[in-house]
Amino acid sequence: MGGTYEVVHHTQFINALLKEGRIKVEGGDFKGKRITFHDPCYLGRGNNEYEAPREVLLKLDAALVEMKRSKQNGLCCGAGGAQMFKEAEPGTREVNHERGEEALGTSPDIIAAGCPFCNTMLTDGVKHFNKEGEVKVMDVAELIAEAGEL
Repeated sequence: MGGTYEVVHHTQFINALLKEGRIKVEGGDFKGKRITFHDPCYLGRGNNEYEAPREVLLKLDAALVEMKRSKQNGLCCGAGGAQMFKEAEPGTREVNHERGEEALGTSPDIIAAGCPFCNTMLTDGVKHFNKEGEVKVMDVAELIAEAGEL
């Protein structure tokens, strides 16, 4: 169709808006909370973007805690391998349970995601460990929308 488009991830876009001062955030309810970020496979290893979501999360005045496997060494939540759309394969555990356990191991108040599929898989992982009343799973955009001034 002849169009030329720049495609950016929503965390990159939000980060740019914050840097330009077009949106502002205050820590609010998130100030001092422990947040761990799960690197979506296509954003991280696929497109080598690790800093934009973290820069955005740091604007919340929260404590950003990294999982053992993060950034280039991040563990897939399983959704990219279509695990959310089919029955579990034979094995000792489901990948989203393993990733959920790793995220919970950071003692977070919030597990931040940058992908709706990751959000679903991590939410299921948190439920598996009966922690849904203690730990929220939220997209970076949800966190900014809740803390921001548009």
